[in-house]
Amino acid sequence: MKETGSKNTWNAKLYDESASFVSQLGKGVIELLNPKQGEQILDLGCGTGDLTYEISKAGAIPLGIDSASSMIEAAKNKYPTLDFLVKDALTYKASKPFDAVFSNAVLHWIKNPSKVIETVWHALKSGGRFVCEFGGKGNVEMIIDSISSVLSGYGISASERNPWYYPSIGEYSTLLENQGFRVTYALHFDRPTKLNDGVNGLNNWLDMFTNDFFYDIPGSEKKEIYQRINERLKPALYRNGAWYADYKRIRMRAEKN
Repeated sequence: MKETGSKNTWNAKLYDESASFVSQLGKGVIELLNPKQGEQILDLGCGTGDLTYEISKAGAIPLGIDSASSMIEAAKNKYPTLDFLVKDALTYKASKPFDAVFSNAVLHWIKNPSKVIETVWHALKSGGRFVCEFGGKGNVEMIIDSISSVLSGYGISASERNPWYYPSIGEYSTLLENQGFRVTYALHFDRPTKLNDGVNGLNNWLDMFTNDFFYDIPGSEKKEIYQRINERLKPALYRNGAWYADYKRIRMRAEKN
């Protein structure tokens, strides 16, 4: 799932191969969701459907939506018995209210948080719950700083291209409460995350998630930029043959009063 206007492109095959940690780590969010038999649950920003499937295993009836058609196509191929739709979180209108809305690793792509919170509110039944996890304040700060430093040498302002929104608990809780939600759980925590693919882990992560920074840079120049970013980050984020992303996450639960 990406914000409308983002230049990031989603390669479903690369996502499943190189970013499988997203859905693996998201299983903890499903525990907080605690889906029940027969519940109607919206998976907002479902990606290739792995967590939608986990929700279904509890006997719930999920609908997965994502704005990236490539992700939805992959989800339908992997889980043909489940329902998936290409829909944008900013404009989605639920045809019927859900018992819960679930979202993992999506909301930091949406720079209009009030609008997506409004979408969630209208998608829920009275008393329904919203459970989410996404990048919080300080997420991948070292990676962003390195991207910024390297791009500045090419006369490019990374801050003008940054597609992400990483709020604090206070900021996001206030937005939820302004909509009418009651926040019942909120946690901001460090989660250094081992990237797949060993020595190529950081480059594959950059390929997957950072096209907004590099979309107009020729391939040969981009390779050089990646190398410089690797060199800057290696002392802090590379150990024992693997790269680690300096993730900081927010995990929240809120109820529609």
